[in-house]
Amino acid sequence: MDKHFAVLIDADNVSDKYIKIIFDELSTEGVATYKRIYGNWTSVSMSSWKDVLLEYSITPIQQYSYTTGKNATDSAMIIDAMDILYTGQVDGFCIVSSDSDFTKLASRLRESGKTVIGMGETKTPQPFIKACEKFKYLDVIGEKESSKKKIEDISKTAGLKTSAEDIKKAVSAIIDDISDEDGWCPLSTVGNILTKRFPDFDVRNYGYKKLTPLIASYKKFTLRSEVKNGVPLIFVKNSVQQA
Repeated sequence: MDKHFAVLIDADNVSDKYIKIIFDELSTEGVATYKRIYGNWTSVSMSSWKDVLLEYSITPIQQYSYTTGKNATDSAMIIDAMDILYTGQVDGFCIVSSDSDFTKLASRLRESGKTVIGMGETKTPQPFIKACEKFKYLDVIGEKESSKKKIEDISKTAGLKTSAEDIKKAVSAIIDDISDEDGWCPLSTVGNILTKRFPDFDVRNYGYKKLTPLIASYKKFTLRSEVKNGVPLIFVKNSVQQA
């Protein structure tokens, strides 16, 4: 059964050019039950967002900026998130923003047993990324989809919080921790642990569509395939000669 999500978008902090990516990415996780976007819709800067609201059936929430220097949009999103949480009608939340002000909200929602997926640009502060169960870089995904540049070049210049070297070291450590007496462990298990350890881990950030070619590219690991009960499996181990 699909998980039901509340999608809350900070229009002050995210560009409308990412709207398709946001809902395409969420569709791999579940169904958007609530779709709300927050901002001061009397502002000229919000005009580009207005064109996509009907197309994606997103409910705009008007929030005036009562005090200079204070982000009323953040407060409105947080209040709505807690209201939705207490209805008990969703399994998770998708918070779309690059603002660290939602760090505490993400932590609180996860404490209540809800899945929290964050989406924002690579400028997003680390605390908010870490507070989410998963975090997706909209600018990296968008650059890949809209440009003919090699994705390897994109990943090098995108300012990722979790570098390729971080992933390489983590994979080696995970294998040491969970491998059998011969040093082998299922690659799928390694992937699951990476996702839990690094909320922003996504193989697309590093130029690959699947985990297997990413791991193979490091030249530090040995891979083998095996069929068990008719199911193809891939196993990985640390190579004897470290790269």
